[in-house]
Amino acid sequence: MEIRDPAMPDPTAPGPRPREAPAAPVDSVSYRVDGRFTAIKAGGFAIFALAALAFHDDRSKLAFTAVAALVLAGYALRDIIAPVRLAADREAVTVVHGYAGHRRLEWDEIERVRVDQRRRLGTRAVALEIDTGDHIYLFSSYDLGTDPADAVEALEALSPPTDPSATD
Repeated sequence: MEIRDPAMPDPTAPGPRPREAPAAPVDSVSYRVDGRFTAIKAGGFAIFALAALAFHDDRSKLAFTAVAALVLAGYALRDIIAPVRLAADREAVTVVHGYAGHRRLEWDEIERVRVDQRRRLGTRAVALEIDTGDHIYLFSSYDLGTDPADAVEALEALSPPTDPSATD
């Protein structure tokens, strides 16, 4: 049973739906790693570190678990040091560069921003691609904490309009 105010429109009723208010213009966006994945990486590190302690007598198991713990620690540390992978405003885009560095790209340095989709072996990989001509920066939904297509739309809204009379 649903209790609803009679003045509220019924969302299941046929007919025209009320329009949503247009979103206010945004001057900047920022995308960061989802903290849940950082917690999973840190938890994996703890599990493999404890396993390494448990297998201290067996060198091959110790080596495997120690390497796995160090790899997960490295990924988790990167998420902690550089959680913001992509930020943009009306003047430029800032991307993570290297392990935890950042690089500021002026809008005129960016040749293309698009969604890159690839299918292989029954899986689909979707990433946001920023192409500067010299470098390509790829951001997955794990890096952005959102769908790459949504991030592309936000970046397109922030980018300055291009002059249609300009030629390449």
